[in-house]
Amino acid sequence: MAAIVTALGYEFVGSELAGQGRGSVLRVYIDKDQGVTVDDCSKVSRQISAMLDVEDPIQGQYSLEVSSPGLDRPLFEISHFQKYIGQKVKIRLLAPIDTRRNLVGILTRVEGMNIHLIVDAVEVVVPFSEIDKAKLIAEF
Repeated sequence: MAAIVTALGYEFVGSELAGQGRGSVLRVYIDKDQGVTVDDCSKVSRQISAMLDVEDPIQGQYSLEVSSPGLDRPLFEISHFQKYIGQKVKIRLLAPIDTRRNLVGILTRVEGMNIHLIVDAVEVVVPFSEIDKAKLIAEF
């Protein structure tokens, strides 16, 4: 998918498969400097859909959604965390750290494969490999 998105001139932010069975949704996030339009999403959706029809990598029925990452931008790669240092993030962990599986805090730095956050005035170090989902929290 990433190759198709970049060949069309967009940044491939990431993808996720949510749900199971008939309610499954494959979400693909794209971006570009000028912002993403509905036409951009439609263009990418047609190309990815054609590829998925041929390769059929997902069992069963699912819906394909292509969208911009939005204000609550998902963070998929370690480089995404590096790009948004100083921002507020929400992280869901695969396993609890100090009894907490959900963390909301300010991203202070990335060292190697560790994410550093300030959560409730305390620094928390999160191994990137322990992150289930992460996203920015838009503040106005």
